[in-house]
Amino acid sequence: MKIAVLFGGDSMERDVSVASAVQVIAALRSRGHQVLAVDAQHGLLSEQDEHKHLTGSIARLPPRDTAESQFPTIIGNTEIGAVDLVFLALHGGNGENGTVQSVLDLAQLPYTGSGRLGSALAWDKDVAKQLFLAAGVPTAKWLMAPVDGPMVEQQLGFPVIVKPNGQGSTVGLSLVESPDGLKPAIDLAQQFDAGIMIERYIAGRELTVGILDDTALAVGEIIPEQGPIFDYMAKYQPGAAAEIFPADLNPEQTAHIQKLGLRVHRALKLQDYSRVDFRMDEQGGAWCLEVNTLPGLSSGSLMPRAAAAVGIDFAELCERICSIALARVGSGR
Repeated sequence: MKIAVLFGGDSMERDVSVASAVQVIAALRSRGHQVLAVDAQHGLLSEQDEHKHLTGSIARLPPRDTAESQFPTIIGNTEIGAVDLVFLALHGGNGENGTVQSVLDLAQLPYTGSGRLGSALAWDKDVAKQLFLAAGVPTAKWLMAPVDGPMVEQQLGFPVIVKPNGQGSTVGLSLVESPDGLKPAIDLAQQFDAGIMIERYIAGRELTVGILDDTALAVGEIIPEQGPIFDYMAKYQPGAAAEIFPADLNPEQTAHIQKLGLRVHRALKLQDYSRVDFRMDEQGGAWCLEVNTLPGLSSGSLMPRAAAAVGIDFAELCERICSIALARVGSGR
């Protein structure tokens, strides 16, 4: 099969996307596929360019000087247009908010992951949380800016989480302990998105569950080495967090998280695979934080670890994602 792995893009998560692409390209080639490496900024890469651009390293902080991606031009390339499938190794921004999915739909190119509608619904955290509640999935109470300290104190209480409404990898996220910290946190979040969410902070355990082909994988627990937040550095720097798969939960708790994860995946009309993040409070209540429509596939990412915990190695995971996508397209779903 001829597969184009599309990565890069113009988002804060370019480094993560490149790291995912390195692993995915190697895995698919190991399974005998012809793989094209396609950088959203540089186009179709030669073998020499692959060595130059596919470093796979992730900096401690997200990049801020990313160039504009060229999705329509790249997808119009004759060689790319002749592939059997586009494997999306994109994260954040136009790679995950439905933009590239819309371009691929117009080009009639099949691709992995969720379609333009599901991607857009999940990317807008405010809309996604309303759909969580409609599906019977608990989520922390929230407000959208503009807000002031007294309003937050009265309706949510402190501490709160302040974050961009459309962003991933905890970019621009702050834990705010008192009203004095609210404005600086909002100012920071506004550097990344015009919409700002203020959400009641749920103290407790950080849990995640991967969904593959409408089936829940192993539930994992993330324990950051420093502080209570699984932030950008903790996610992508080796040793910055302990990631335990399967999580130390009783069977009922595991089944509950898996059930809620599937509800979220279905409520947002997601396809192929996703990863859903939760907090479990001291009473054992589970609260959905958000859903990742194109979860990371780098060597240290959570989705591959969730799959490995149920006996699916990385190459098999990539192969299954491709097969699921092609079967979906073939059935018209």
